[in-house]
Amino acid sequence: QVQLVESGGGLVQPGGPLRLSCAAAGSIDRITLMGWYRQAPGKEREVVATITRSGSATYADSVKGRFTISRDNAKNTVDLQMNSLKPEDTAVYYCNILRTRGDNFWGQGTQVAVSS
Repeated sequence: QVQLVESGGGLVQPGGPLRLSCAAAGSIDRITLMGWYRQAPGKEREVVATITRSGSATYADSVKGRFTISRDNAKNTVDLQMNSLKPEDTAVYYCNILRTRGDNFWGQGTQVAVSS
């Protein structure tokens, strides 16, 4: 059993910051890739950012320069610092981990709403 617990979502004004955190617990073997995805109403889930165990990060074009992903391998946590938020960033954000054995797990999702 693997559990991913997300926190940090909420309502923020356009241009504001928000930080999401995800902690993995349970039967945690070696985690390779950690990432954040999001799903807006009526849209498919899309990748926001991923980070490898060595710290190499990739970002969706829509968030480059505004979001920063980071991870702590010792604590099995991954964070997403979101700055300069826009209304189009409104979505449910999901944490995801991929293990070396090839299986992956999702968090329950946390709502981010960007509105004035």
